[in-house]
Amino acid sequence: MPADRADSPAHRLGWEIARSIAGQVCLHAAMAGARLTTALLALSQGYSKTAVGALVAQFALMQVFLALPAGRFADRNGLKRPITYSVIAATTGLCLAAAWPIYPVLCLCALLCGGATGAAAIALQRHVGRLAQTPAQRRTVFTWVATAPAMAIVIGPAAAGFIIDHAGFRAAFLIMAPWPIAAWLLSRMATEGTTGGTGAKPAGTTWDLLRTPYMSVLLLMNLFMSISWELHAFMVPVLGHERGLHASQIGTILACCATGVAAVRIAVPLFAAHLAEWLLITLAVAFAGVLIMAYPFAPSTLAMCVGSALIGMTLGCVQPMVLSMLHQITPADRQGEALAIRMMTVNASAVTIPIVLGAVTAISGPAGVFWAMGMVTLAGSTLGRRLRCAPRHG
Repeated sequence: MPADRADSPAHRLGWEIARSIAGQVCLHAAMAGARLTTALLALSQGYSKTAVGALVAQFALMQVFLALPAGRFADRNGLKRPITYSVIAATTGLCLAAAWPIYPVLCLCALLCGGATGAAAIALQRHVGRLAQTPAQRRTVFTWVATAPAMAIVIGPAAAGFIIDHAGFRAAFLIMAPWPIAAWLLSRMATEGTTGGTGAKPAGTTWDLLRTPYMSVLLLMNLFMSISWELHAFMVPVLGHERGLHASQIGTILACCATGVAAVRIAVPLFAAHLAEWLLITLAVAFAGVLIMAYPFAPSTLAMCVGSALIGMTLGCVQPMVLSMLHQITPADRQGEALAIRMMTVNASAVTIPIVLGAVTAISGPAGVFWAMGMVTLAGSTLGRRLRCAPRHG
């Protein structure tokens, strides 16, 4: 390859994206695998659905409290230090769960893995978002980077389910424990340049960011996407357990959702420059509501796999558009904090939704939960029309 091409901005951006994707896959796959493993282990130990819901919710609980400090930390320090601390936390949590697979330690593992993944995601999203030069390039960059969680939740649950069926729960935790270290190794090769931290605290408060035009609407649309995602992630193991499916089958169903996410995110960059973000967000959230209402009628494992893939394809195109719009409407020196606000609202729902779903499912059964949440999501999608006039700054 010619030297001038190898040193071009596009070439450097491509390598930064590739490293970010690979690093996030390693860290997120460990968290996704741990989430399935802890839920199935708690169910096998005889814990109630409410207790399992509380356990799953703790993967998001730490992110609610950690998001804003992590975002501000990334604004001041850039990429590498947040990734280092995240890797230490995730690896520690998985090792503890492997050594003492009891409910209190599983809760600690969930807190550490969830918090680590959230903090790392904020730092990575800020890093690549500031590398992009135009709105169209930013949409493409975020679409590629958003393939990382999709690939991770294919690898994580599928690998965890296979290991559980053949070697047990402790082996699953132990095998996943080194995965985050690869994310740390990849982050050491990143070239931060102007995407690094400022070292100073930005002026203004979090409330100022929330009053930024279109911010509240964008966060609400992202919240509806998160609700749909959490509903699927929590209810599939519960529904599969009630139907007597093996761990590997449940992992495959979840992996089908992730495969749908990955497929649509690979396709979106091909036409990202021609997309209207607000329209895609609105239609995707509306269609997700319809699919969620139809999901309880899936009569077989194959039908559940198809439904999961469709839900994944629908929701998969929302996050990159949300992240792109978020960077457009946020001051450059506070983008880490804005990303943290988004993550905090998402994970506040991720804490409450599994707990509520666990309690409601015990009373009304899975079908009622799917129908109610699907209707809420479908109704909420109408708010997306308000984003039509959002600014498109470069």
